[in-house]
Amino acid sequence: MKCVEGRKSMWHLYILECGNKSLYTGIAKNIDQRVKTHNSGQGSAYTRSHLPVKCVYKESHQNYSKALKRETQIKSWSREKKLALINRDFTGLKRLSESHD
Repeated sequence: MKCVEGRKSMWHLYILECGNKSLYTGIAKNIDQRVKTHNSGQGSAYTRSHLPVKCVYKESHQNYSKALKRETQIKSWSREKKLALINRDFTGLKRLSESHD
């Protein structure tokens, strides 16, 4: 999935699938550039040791604060709930949300 950018003033939340199939959540103004940075080994310490990475999900937000709030929310989720979001399984996402995960 190519993470196409919207307006440049927007901030974007992204979820990467790492080489070991783990998921990494972050925010950036330019996702494509950030993925390149991660894959060059210059990203986070976590992704540096789990290369390569690919973008599997993205959301656009009006500003840094909203993107950061969403990142914090998603980082607290289980892998199962993140996969439901990535796969747009809204029934599963609702079920997992009701279980207070």
